[in-house]
Amino acid sequence: MDGDTLYSIGDLARRTGLTVKAIRFYSDCGIVPPTDRSPAGYRLYGIDAVARLALVRTLRDLGLDLPTIRKVVDREISLPEVAAAHAEALAVQIRMLRLRRAVLTAVAKRGSTPEEMDLMHKLAKLSEDERRRLVGDFLDTAFGGLDANAEFVGIMRSMTPELPDSPEPEQVEAWVELAELSQDPDFRAGMRRMAEHYVADRAHGRTAGLRRDPATAVRDQVGPALVAGIDPVSPQADPVIAAVMAQYAHVLRSPDDVDLRRRLLTRLETANDPRRERYLQLLAVINGWSAPECLTPVFDWFIQALRARIPG
Repeated sequence: MDGDTLYSIGDLARRTGLTVKAIRFYSDCGIVPPTDRSPAGYRLYGIDAVARLALVRTLRDLGLDLPTIRKVVDREISLPEVAAAHAEALAVQIRMLRLRRAVLTAVAKRGSTPEEMDLMHKLAKLSEDERRRLVGDFLDTAFGGLDANAEFVGIMRSMTPELPDSPEPEQVEAWVELAELSQDPDFRAGMRRMAEHYVADRAHGRTAGLRRDPATAVRDQVGPALVAGIDPVSPQADPVIAAVMAQYAHVLRSPDDVDLRRRLLTRLETANDPRRERYLQLLAVINGWSAPECLTPVFDWFIQALRARIPG
């Protein structure tokens, strides 16, 4: 081909590998207009038609629509602008496809009902802002209006799930379960009571903080007793109870009496909610964290021990 020669649709088809029908279609759309017509009325094209058709074919293979392609070949918009917008759109599509794959994998694993699958899909495809609002509502119910000190802010941040853009099936499954759990009114009420207990202890002791959390003292003192097989209601458990209560009394600047023991018992019974532990387990899966330490055995042991030492 040279710059002065005109070519028929058949010539272009042989040169480009496109069908005559496809070239005629692009010509009718105005994307590759003819340069002239033969005496018999057949369309004739210049050398630039080959380059335009090659570009059209590439853009169509990439999924661009015909109106956008026409603007590109006519230079109404630049190719980099179109490429950037299309790449962003594809990124969204890819994310949604990965979410759908993760949901279907989780459904297959769980043997979910159609209703469960529908709920899972709705929760999984929430936007990042929608997910944050859902979790934010839960955290506000649990912590809103209380003493917003730095430790409290840290607690709220540590309880916020961050579902990745390309989650694994187990992360989608964990997110769905966590989202459902966070909407449980009874669980919300229990988390609120825990937060209120924390604030009350902090205000009472004035220096109480996360590092002096009684749950930490229970874990540190009860762990060895569990390993040693000490019965929580036996006299051998007395030193463990005394050590934990001494720390709690020091934090609250109160004597180790029946009222203080009842206070701690109430707090530990509230904290020893299996749903709270499940929330933390799911959170670790979603955020890719290490599995949290299970405190249920030490809480169970200490609660039983403390109950046995509080008069009727």
